[in-house]
Amino acid sequence: MKLVKRIGLAILIVLVGIQFISTRSNQSSEVPSTDFILTYKVPDEVGQTLHTSCYNCHSNNTNYPWYSHVQPVGWFLENHIKKGKAELNFNEFGSYSVRKQKSKLKSMASQIEQGEMPLPSYTLLHRDARLTPESKELLVDYLNALQDSLQ
Repeated sequence: MKLVKRIGLAILIVLVGIQFISTRSNQSSEVPSTDFILTYKVPDEVGQTLHTSCYNCHSNNTNYPWYSHVQPVGWFLENHIKKGKAELNFNEFGSYSVRKQKSKLKSMASQIEQGEMPLPSYTLLHRDARLTPESKELLVDYLNALQDSLQ
């Protein structure tokens, strides 16, 4: 029993200790001119849907929930956001080549149609980020039309 108590105490000390190791913050008050919504003068309804369902992981400004300050959850979120931004960053979209933009637009429409984005693990905790069939159709139609309009 003494061994179990020592192991439990060691685990507790580690869990408390890691709370002092902070994560990097992905927050910026600046909206660059290369932002997707500014670059393409996106309709309000589409822009609002993108902000609610996509921008938290795919931009330079994340709205962090309270639990992001609890480790190791904060580390998981930091890694998730880093990967999301590496795949697509809406704040930098206007600086992508036309070829890359077309590819990203096609990929976005496809992933939304197939229900791959936003991630189910994200929408589980962020219910407002869930896409209704109508909002999916709106986004997919807009993204496909935009892709077709690019030269």
